[in-house]
Amino acid sequence: MGSPSPIARGEYPRISIVTPSLNQGDFLEETLSSVVAQGYQNLEYVVIDGGSTDDSVSIIKRHAAAIKHWVSEPDRGHADALNKGFAVTTGEIMAWLNSTDVYYPWTLETVADIFRDLPEVEWIQGVQSHIDFGLQPKEVGQGFCNRYDLLVRNRTIQQESVFWRRSLWERAGGQLDDALRLACDYGLWLRFSRHAPLYHVGTILAAFRHHEDRRGYVLRDDYDREARQLRDAERALLSERDRTRVALVTCLGRRGEHRASTLLAKSRLLDWYRYARVDYDFSQRKWRVG
Repeated sequence: MGSPSPIARGEYPRISIVTPSLNQGDFLEETLSSVVAQGYQNLEYVVIDGGSTDDSVSIIKRHAAAIKHWVSEPDRGHADALNKGFAVTTGEIMAWLNSTDVYYPWTLETVADIFRDLPEVEWIQGVQSHIDFGLQPKEVGQGFCNRYDLLVRNRTIQQESVFWRRSLWERAGGQLDDALRLACDYGLWLRFSRHAPLYHVGTILAAFRHHEDRRGYVLRDDYDREARQLRDAERALLSERDRTRVALVTCLGRRGEHRASTLLAKSRLLDWYRYARVDYDFSQRKWRVG
């Protein structure tokens, strides 16, 4: 399949966002508000609640006018809820926002500008940011990742700040693996990375919320176990050339982990190991590939 068709200048591409949730009433209002309050004129928002017994449904109903589709019913887990949500979407741009995380007021317009102006960009990640029980960022830092990083270690991609084109989603199978209890995001990133580089955008797009009941904390060992299985399976599919490259990145990781691989990417000594970027050109007033 060829490159995605460019979006006409001035058009607002349809953006489809899915929020899966289960008993997150303490945070759900802020999550939903962060999406619908942006006023993005071509938003397709879907909320899949897993049959919550707290006040989640009443919160969803307050925002029902801005939500294209929502249900509250039992599902088979996180990936199943997301697949159920994405199945009713039609947008050119896709993403999901978990029910404790938030977007920033400029997120959707920024994402639309990037995908409209840069047809070669198929998926992006914003600068990583973290919040706790308020909405002010407590920590901000650029995290970089490419396919080889994913194949060597579980390098962090901030899921809530990732957006992608539907054409990439379809080439990568058109669904998340619902056999995975926890690492369905990592499995999707591995499949995306077969087809296109991840572009890193030089601004914050979403915030990850730290709280004590977060699945990623409580079940971290189980997540890492699933991720290792996915990584091993993906590496088994590699060509001899890519296996050699993975071995080199692995060696660098042992000698300095994140810092060594980041310096290698910045040096541009190896064309195959770099971090794709999207930066804002203030002189031209538009986003460009860096």
